[in-house]
Parts: sequence; C-alpha cells; structure tokens
Amino acid sequence: MTDPQSDSQFLSVAQAQTWIQEHIAAITDTEELDLKSALGRVLAIDILSPIDVPAHHNSAMDGYAFHGAQLIANHDLNLEIVGEAYAGHPYTKPVLPGSCIRIMTGAVMPRSCDTVVPQELTTRLKDTAIAIPANKLRQGDNCRLRGEDLALGKLAIAKAKRIGPAELGLLASLGIARVTVQRRLKVAYFSTGDEIRSLGQTLDAGCIYDSNRYTVYGMLSRLDCDIVDMGVIEDSPEALEQALRTACVQADAIITSGGVSVGAADYTRQVMAQLGQVAFWTINMRPGRPMAFGKIHADGSSAYLFGLPGNPVAVMVTFYFFVQQALQQLIGADEKPALLIPAISRDVIRKRQGRTEYQRGIASRNLQGQLEVVVTGSQGSGVLRSMSEANCMIILDDEQGNIEAGGIVNILLFEGLC
Repeated sequence: MTDPQSDSQFLSVAQAQTWIQEHIAAITDTEELDLKSALGRVLAIDILSPIDVPAHHNSAMDGYAFHGAQLIANHDLNLEIVGEAYAGHPYTKPVLPGSCIRIMTGAVMPRSCDTVVPQELTTRLKDTAIAIPANKLRQGDNCRLRGEDLALGKLAIAKAKRIGPAELGLLASLGIARVTVQRRLKVAYFSTGDEIRSLGQTLDAGCIYDSNRYTVYGMLSRLDCDIVDMGVIEDSPEALEQALRTACVQADAIITSGGVSVGAADYTRQVMAQLGQVAFWTINMRPGRPMAFGKIHADGSSAYLFGLPGNPVAVMVTFYFFVQQALQQLIGADEKPALLIPAISRDVIRKRQGRTEYQRGIASRNLQGQLEVVVTGSQGSGVLRSMSEANCMIILDDEQGNIEAGGIVNILLFEGLC
C-alpha cells in the first residue's frame, strides 16, 4: 500500500476519497433473515421474481370491462351490463359482444375483455345498459396486463441494495418471506487524549468532556451496524496498541478521534506501523486536514483503520465525506452519493482558493421560492454548536475563492445525513 501523499505535500479531497475506495474490499459473510428483520440490511443476492406481477390481467380503475374491438371511430357504443367483478371476486361467465361487466380497480379481467371504460366517461341508458361516447377510448385502455410490472424470473431487486420500506413491500408482494443479506458490519471506536474525560468524571483544569464518541455513535447508528464503544484511551503507546489489538479482533473497522495531527506523539505512527500499513495524510480541506487510513492486523484478525482529527466538527466532516462511504462499500451496499443542491448565498463567504471547505449553513426558501443559505456564524472546527444550528453543509470546491452575497453555492442538506 503505497502512500499517495509521498509525492505531494497535500492530498485533495477527491484523491483521498479515491484512495480509500480503491483499498476497501467488501465483507462476504451472509445470513438469512425473515422479512421484517431484514429492514435496513443489504441484499447479498439478486432477487428474481417467483411470480408474474400482476398475476392476472386486471382493471386499472373502476368502470366497465368489455372487448375493445367493438369500438368504432366516430360512433358511440352501447353495451348491456351482464355482471360485476370485484378485487378477489372475479366474474367467471363469458362476456359476449354487445355486453360488458361492472368492474372495480384490481379485479381480474374476464378472458373475453381487454378494455375498461372509466365510469365517469359513460352514460347510463337504463339500469342494465351504458353508452360510451365516440373517440374517447382505445382498445386495451385501462387494462393492466399479467406480468406488466414484473414478469416471472425477471430481476426484482439487485444485490447490494439496502432494504428500505419500498423494498420490504415489494418482497412481500412477491411472497418472499426470507432473504439473504450481508451480515452486519462491526465497528469499534474510541477517543484518545489525556485531557479527555468521559461523562460522569470530574472535569479537571485543562480537561474537556468527550463529545466525539457521542457524535460517532450517532452517525454509526444511522448505518445499522454493530457498534463497540471502547471509551477513552490514554496517551501512551502501550494503551494505544492494546486498544487497537482488541478492536481489531472485535470489529471490521476501527474509528479513532485525536492523535493523527502533525503535533501528535511520534508513537502513534510507530504503533500503527507495527500493526499494519497506515498512511497519515494532510488533506487540503477545512475542517479536517489530518487523517489516517489503513489496515491493521492482530491475532489472526484484520480491520480497516480510520484515524480522524480531534476537533468535534472535523470528526463529523471527515466521517461524512470519507468514512461513511467507505463503511457502505465495506458492507457491499450500492449507495448513491447524496445530491448537491445549488443555493443562493445571502452572505459574503470568505474562502481561500486551493482547498475544499465545508461550512455549516441554514437553508430556507425566500418569498420567490428560491433556495437560499446563510452561514451559521463561527466556522471553527471546535464549534460543535455550528453543526447543531445548521440544516445543511455548504461545500466550496478547491477552485472557488470568496463568494459574494447573491452568489451560487452547492449545499448538502442534513436530512438523512445527520
């Protein structure tokens, strides 16, 4: 694993993302679950339809079913009503020329019928007859054909799809009660630093409470994985090595916060190098410049390592734009990247050209219905309040400089993200 930063002082965001993607291999272990338990899991195999959907020709709306060959241009059509069909209660007798049946949405079409006229297009001639006005209908209208939505043996859901409510319903509609999914991803995480205190401990002078473990927990929880909280690890080579060894045995991936910046103790690099191949990067971004990525080994097990910065906002930014995609790739999920949305900046945004910046913003619609965004004040990487106040991230690419008020920026809404 050659470090991509060996030939340059800084990595771009795209270079770091590509490097991680190229060095992640999906886990292959699977399990079979009942349908409800599979919600949120990733399919391990293609699902082929075991039936035709719909299973029969059926009516697309309430109306009258008849044989459409009787329709003649510029001529009304009068038909006798000879019966009725409801969903689950088909009409089984022949429907002869000059006749029709009253039919409800979803009801099976009689064999001799191929067209449905909506009730509102007809005129009642008497209790047992209707008239269909000329040129309002074509043969085959409003009839859903057998297998039209999904034919027997055709691909219903491709593997690598995460099962959501729609997929759950589709699988149920096919009569599938159990599915094969990727096993749950196991992720261990811990914070590092002698100044870090867990909740409930005394906050000594110069110390801070650990917020990173809670934001990491929240972000991991949304990915539906098994989480191992290893607490706070003291600043010592022995403690770090033991924590990494333990995490490596228990998890597929390890997330650490703190200890990867330029000023970090030299033993961090040494310990990680002893256990595997880990690259320490300086990424041309703000916040979140320092980051480590690699793979470590211990006691016959291996795990991917993501070393995140110590500042709270930098932890969240690097997780969302590097780690989350990698974890989805590790579980074999075919997840599409979130869409960036253009918005009008109501503020002047100071931005140094040559680096990617992630600024926190509040997006809203103006009176004209246009999407606007304002910055949430101080953008320091330690100001976690800025993430709580924001509802989106303003993403400024490296080639962008200062943004004038009224300029267009790309935003990523937090809905579904954090």
